[in-house]
Amino acid sequence: MAAKIIDGKAISASVKEQVKAEIERDGLDIGLAVVIVGDDPASRVYVNNKKKACELCGIKSYEYALPAETSEEQLLELVDTLNADGKVNGILVQLPLPEHINEKKVIERISPKKDVDAFHETNVGRIMIGNFAFLPCTPAGCMELIHSTGVEVSGKNCVVIGRSNIVGKPMAMLLLHENGTVTVCHSKTKNLSEVCRSADILVAAVGRANFVTADMVKDGAVVIDVGINRLENGKLCGDVKFDEVSEKAGFITPVPGGVGPMTIAMLMRNTVTAWRIQHEE
Repeated sequence: MAAKIIDGKAISASVKEQVKAEIERDGLDIGLAVVIVGDDPASRVYVNNKKKACELCGIKSYEYALPAETSEEQLLELVDTLNADGKVNGILVQLPLPEHINEKKVIERISPKKDVDAFHETNVGRIMIGNFAFLPCTPAGCMELIHSTGVEVSGKNCVVIGRSNIVGKPMAMLLLHENGTVTVCHSKTKNLSEVCRSADILVAAVGRANFVTADMVKDGAVVIDVGINRLENGKLCGDVKFDEVSEKAGFITPVPGGVGPMTIAMLMRNTVTAWRIQHEE
């Protein structure tokens, strides 16, 4: 039996509608600053999509497009200015940055209260102990998609393939906070197929096209595909071999149209949360 497709576009549209309704209801004046350094084409697409989402939700969007040769010092000065600007509630520095700029230094310079990506060490630590205001947008979006299936995370075997700071590790934490039994797999994992086959909920965030095949998936599993890879023919595909895995899984996210739209919807939600944190003081 073919899997049910988890429609990330529809679910993200409903999250954005909720955000818009909340902003209108409470008359909030919210601003998000997006900083892009250089002209990476994928980054440009992301930034444009974020601007569109801001417009839709009623969030003011401030874009700072800097040339690739911008120095680390100049970028840090801009971050300081945005930290001090009351109109700016969220700050997002689009990664990757040019090689001469230390990403870690830049992320650490963003005020944790304006860190809507939840990459700052303070926010990462809060996720670890379960006392968080912000969640990284992609894992938070994945959780929304899992909840939409009606499958309870509690007591389920959950396998995350990938251990990045942006997706894999926080994803594991969020599943753990909902009482999932979590295994994190990576390039050194032995018997990977066997481990994956034990998963009731499988999250693929490995960055390798069509990596997860049907023989790695348990019948009826929830499969969340975080990967976005471009094939030689220019087509986008995920980390999961969709055609064959969708015949076996219970629920599956498509690429595109699954996790991607959710990431931006959760960013909008985080920006509202940031406004609230800053106005509670």
